[in-house]
Amino acid sequence: MDFFGRQDIARKNSKILIFYYAIAVLAISSLIGLTILFIRSWLLESEKIPHLEVDFFDLEVFLKGAGPVLILILLASFFKSLALSKGGGSMVAKSLGGREVDRSTNNHKERVLVNVVEEMSIASGVPVPSIFILDQEDDINAFAAGYTPSDAAIGVTSGCLNILNRDELQGVIAHEFSHILNGDMRLNIRMISVLFGILVLTLIGYFTIRFLPWGSSGRSSSNSKEGNGGGIVVILIIALAMMIFGFIGQITAKLIKAAVSRQREFLALSLIHI
Repeated sequence: MDFFGRQDIARKNSKILIFYYAIAVLAISSLIGLTILFIRSWLLESEKIPHLEVDFFDLEVFLKGAGPVLILILLASFFKSLALSKGGGSMVAKSLGGREVDRSTNNHKERVLVNVVEEMSIASGVPVPSIFILDQEDDINAFAAGYTPSDAAIGVTSGCLNILNRDELQGVIAHEFSHILNGDMRLNIRMISVLFGILVLTLIGYFTIRFLPWGSSGRSSSNSKEGNGGGIVVILIIALAMMIFGFIGQITAKLIKAAVSRQREFLALSLIHI
């Protein structure tokens, strides 16, 4: 079996999917920009100004609509990435209920785990990561978390220690070290952060619709009411576009993220067999 060829295919597929991920973000921003153009065209037609010819696509208006949306997603993604990278993999492992293993432990099963992790660390040239056990999990599972190899953490379930023998445990740990070497942890954090940015856009649209002042109060003139009503309609359309396109974008981004994770799993598996 050509493991090096499989690695190249997995890396190539990952790059293509990440490109699609970026396109999905740009598509959401562009759709909001097109919505702004539609509203502008509708408002100009409703004015019924004679001899006024307006092109539907105005680049300046489009950028003023799509630009802030893109900036919003990127800013939310940036701050989410900062939050996730703080504390490294240990914070993630503790948030999942992990218990850190003392490397001088006398517990036989934990001692075996520490020895295997240290062996893999020497073989791969990666700093020894923090080691965690999820005591409440009886199934066989493991994970690697962190932003860089220097702050990485490896967690295993109690099922790994109780069911697997040393060789099997070594295979599981080697797989997680492959994720560390490939930078999969950092990639995963970045993709989660972008998903959060799209979610923020969706939530802004949702709460804007929810808290719109649908009723009018006070003794205002009919012209004032009409103007206020028109403004509410415009805000409603923009908020609906943010909510709908953001929701569709979330689903698309999650599907792409799942496909990327699958390719990274293939890559990690191929590295184990070399």
